[in-house]
Amino acid sequence: MLVLGIETSCDETAAALVEDGERVRANVIGSQVEHHRPYGGVVPEIAARAHLDLMLPVLDRALVEGGCTYDDVDAVAVTVGPGLVGALLVGVAAAKSLSLAHGLPLIGVNHLEGHVCAAQLEYGPLEPPLIALIVSGGHTSIVLLDPSGRFSTLGATIDDAAGEAYDKIARFLGLPYPGGPEIDRLAAAGDPAAIAFPRAILRDGYDFSLSGLKTAVVRELRRREAAGLPLHPPDVAASFQEAIVDVQVHKTVAAAEAHDVGQVLIVGGVAANTRLRRRMADACADRGIRLLAPHPGLCTDNAAMIAAAGWNRLVAGERTALDVAVDPNLPLEGLALGGAAAARRRGDDPP
Repeated sequence: MLVLGIETSCDETAAALVEDGERVRANVIGSQVEHHRPYGGVVPEIAARAHLDLMLPVLDRALVEGGCTYDDVDAVAVTVGPGLVGALLVGVAAAKSLSLAHGLPLIGVNHLEGHVCAAQLEYGPLEPPLIALIVSGGHTSIVLLDPSGRFSTLGATIDDAAGEAYDKIARFLGLPYPGGPEIDRLAAAGDPAAIAFPRAILRDGYDFSLSGLKTAVVRELRRREAAGLPLHPPDVAASFQEAIVDVQVHKTVAAAEAHDVGQVLIVGGVAANTRLRRRMADACADRGIRLLAPHPGLCTDNAAMIAAAGWNRLVAGERTALDVAVDPNLPLEGLALGGAAAARRRGDDPP
């Protein structure tokens, strides 16, 4: 079964074709980075307009790369939330049009569930229970996928998301947007122990707070400038990054141990960060925990993950009404993972 996925939750216009929930036949992303770079971050109105311009070319390219036409597609899966409302509307309108025009089932997908399902594109069907660290420009949370396949949020950011913090500090350092990859590259030449930036809420539950760290970095840079002290940007980047990674690794592994879970998954754009991947791999190896860390190209926003999640729901017999509305605050809490993996665990054929 071939599912067409569409993702427009933020600033990436993406379309993908995924066969049987695991085989990626096409994964096309129309980048908007150049549109937003002058502003140092995503501008919602610009993002929505860019999606309008990019949607049809991205869909056409996905069909060409996938070697198929709409007659070969079995369903259309689309992100319905969470995300930027204007951006979501473009993708959902496109998916509804294709569903109606070609008589295809429509499958609405939670963007965060999509991130989790990116793992099945690399590792095969997910086998709960597992702990997922979802880190991106708009989300930072630790989620439990329990043995029944149901999501529950154990902790989340109470202010800035990790990707947002990276972008803000990158701007202050004079680095171009997007800031996450730039800080990652700069940090490779720095000393992560050079500056003792604070680790917020390290031992208090599973929530995150990054606004204080961001303020501490800015104050330290201004203090050094006022005192005429030398500034080594790679050390600042490495120390800032280490402060974020320390807390993310500590809380994720602690959640896995507290819930007696033997698998950890890291997804979202910030999960492409090389330091996070290395530190999490070491921490999981020390504790005998299996780490699922999809290829960085599957961690950032893409439509293949949406198609994979949509396939799970399609074979479970789920369908979404054509009048479905977008929800910029769509929760993951309580959502059950699509039924394909559960059916396989029971030894049943998918419905």
